[in-house]
Amino acid sequence: MPFIIGLIILLIIILIANVKIVPQAHAYIIERFGGYHETWGVGLHIKIPFIDKIARKVNLKEHVVDFPPQPVITEDNVTMQIDTVVYYQITDPKLFAYGVERPMMAIENLTATTLRNIIGDMELDETLTSRDTVNTSMRSILDEATDPWGIKINRVELKNIIPPREIQDAMERQMKAERERRESILRAEGEKKSAILMAEGEKEAAILRAEAKKQAAIKEAEGQAEAIITVQKAVAEGIRQINEANPCDAYIAMKSLESFEKAADGKSTKIIIPSNIQGIAGLAASVKEIMTEK
Repeated sequence: MPFIIGLIILLIIILIANVKIVPQAHAYIIERFGGYHETWGVGLHIKIPFIDKIARKVNLKEHVVDFPPQPVITEDNVTMQIDTVVYYQITDPKLFAYGVERPMMAIENLTATTLRNIIGDMELDETLTSRDTVNTSMRSILDEATDPWGIKINRVELKNIIPPREIQDAMERQMKAERERRESILRAEGEKKSAILMAEGEKEAAILRAEAKKQAAIKEAEGQAEAIITVQKAVAEGIRQINEANPCDAYIAMKSLESFEKAADGKSTKIIIPSNIQGIAGLAASVKEIMTEK
């Protein structure tokens, strides 16, 4: 009886030990009698003791591998150090388990040789400015080469491109010269715009001053014209009123004499009086004497 109980306990332990749960994003490769039997997906599985064996546990998540810098030579014979980052995912656990020995080393070597082939057909300047082209070419080539291994290459990135020290120094000098050139151009353009704005300001100020002088002259001329017109109107009105009053000859003679009196106030030393005005003046004097005697 104790033997049977012990046997039952042993069987339970063996059963529990052979119950396997495959977690999410994982797969188990099962071998039976040394050969591939099946692939376990996510869930509960029972392994036959002493017959089945979990040969490999495969992680189906996307993996990121950062390979160390690789020396490459460009078409113009410049040696550079380039390190790459590969993003891959296992799509077929069986092919991954049996397709290639040490797949990561295989991918690293394949990446290095592919990178050398691509960079070898490009010059230094093209290499530095064509990362996207290199990334796309490498991804396509690596994905095709790793497909028999059950691996899918999702993305390849050139992490660093490190040219020789002397090339870096030359590039830094070139960039510095380019920045100084751009700075000089910007400064010259700024000075040019400033000079243009100043000239335009002076031009507008001169135009405004000339316009102000013009308006002032126009206003002054209009004022003088209005004054002359007003005076002429007053004179005309005076003449009209005199004509309407029908003045006598004596009044006209007196006004004429007053006019000559005003004229005599000037610098002239001689005044020529018409004979008719003389006669009228004499007549006025005689009338004055007669009026006095009376």
